[in-house]
Amino acid sequence: MYLKALILLLLHLSMAAQNTIQLTLWESIKMAQDFSPEARAAEHTYRAAYWSYRAYKANYLPGVSLVSTPFLNRQINKITQPDGTEQFIRQNQLSTNLALEISQNIWFTGGNVFVQTGTQRIDELSSKSKSYSTIPFSIGYSQSIFGYNSLKWDRKIEPVRFKEARKTYAETLELISAKTCELFFNLATAQANLKIAEANYASADTLYRYARGRYEIGSITENEMLQLEVNKLNEETNMMKAGIEVDDAMLTFRSFLGIRDGTEIEVILNPEDIEPFEVPMDKALVLAYENSPEMETYERLRLESKSNLAAARAERGLKADLYLQFGLSQTGNELLASYRNPMNQQYVSLSLAVPILDWGKGKGKVRVAKSQIELVETQVGQALTDFELNVHKMVRQFNLQAKQVEVAIKTDETARKRYDVAMKLYLMGKSSILDLNAATAEKDSARRNYLSAMKTYWTLYFGLRSMTQYDFRNGCEIEISYL
Repeated sequence: MYLKALILLLLHLSMAAQNTIQLTLWESIKMAQDFSPEARAAEHTYRAAYWSYRAYKANYLPGVSLVSTPFLNRQINKITQPDGTEQFIRQNQLSTNLALEISQNIWFTGGNVFVQTGTQRIDELSSKSKSYSTIPFSIGYSQSIFGYNSLKWDRKIEPVRFKEARKTYAETLELISAKTCELFFNLATAQANLKIAEANYASADTLYRYARGRYEIGSITENEMLQLEVNKLNEETNMMKAGIEVDDAMLTFRSFLGIRDGTEIEVILNPEDIEPFEVPMDKALVLAYENSPEMETYERLRLESKSNLAAARAERGLKADLYLQFGLSQTGNELLASYRNPMNQQYVSLSLAVPILDWGKGKGKVRVAKSQIELVETQVGQALTDFELNVHKMVRQFNLQAKQVEVAIKTDETARKRYDVAMKLYLMGKSSILDLNAATAEKDSARRNYLSAMKTYWTLYFGLRSMTQYDFRNGCEIEISYL
């Protein structure tokens, strides 16, 4: 955390110094995963899940507690006498106790075994006398015989929940990368549109000035000159609109990256980063089933529905609570005397509760729990089908997208060359303004299609990474630094 904070500080200082930074796609992704609000939220969510899992594990470890409850009693109390009568007697005493207990939960039964030792002292303040009561050793066990065993079900559910949290954290980081791609190319498109608009305005202005000269010597019609003037005004409007779009896209991208100042961002495209490769369908599907958090989510939902059924059945049926305690105890007027010749003590308690008439409430809860199990199974079955179809769809789309990017690059280059040729032909008077406008529109459209293809390619790439936790580009698993 301190290293991240230092890097962020240095980055912001650098931004403040130059007021403009250039970012590649990979630099943007690294920044988003380290400093974006979404990344920090994912980090805190995982951290909470981690400590919740630690707390669950602690339930199965021995617990040690030291208890002391001193109290002062100065009041008139009703006291039962040896002959059974009751009298109001003024008491003036100080009672102090100290007890040490070691307890251990038994997960397969749901019970608790404990060992105790303790001492209690009572001081009669009026008579200035004292007495002690000690328990040198005591062992006990408590158990709900027919009740709901939360320890057993937590042992099944909580590890699945934690695995789900780990996979969700890893998935979220890759989804942040996919979101970064989207915003990165939104800004790239906006900046490209601004450059296109500026270039088109410059060309339109040049052509308009050129047309005025040709019109004055009568080589073109007034209509053609006015058309060029309209083109110039339209390009000026487009340039202003493009500037606004750049500002909006930059504000959104800057907020997502966690940049709070007014630093200007210029994105840098590296078409050479795109390497055509095939994602094997079978391998992607296997990895998705292994690494997607959805599988753990479905398993957790199944276990939770079964746990709810067990709880409903336990609540409906016979209830019995068993408590056993065996040990040694003694009393005395002195502390050492209270530990001599201790006597055996036993305490056994069994409580029973039999529901006789509940007007079908318990039966209804059981049926609801059973219906919930069937509903979960139906939903999980459909979700698994949709999940597999989504993997197939994304893999097919990605395998086609690299080729589409290649075609888009060639189309962009060709359209630019055609525009240059159309401009030369128009200046030579061998083509009309309509031909030039058509070439301009094709050039601009080809550039935008190229950026759109790049955006789709990288979004699909990181979408596949999020589902599979595998880098098909480099042929290796994605390493995640957990907290």
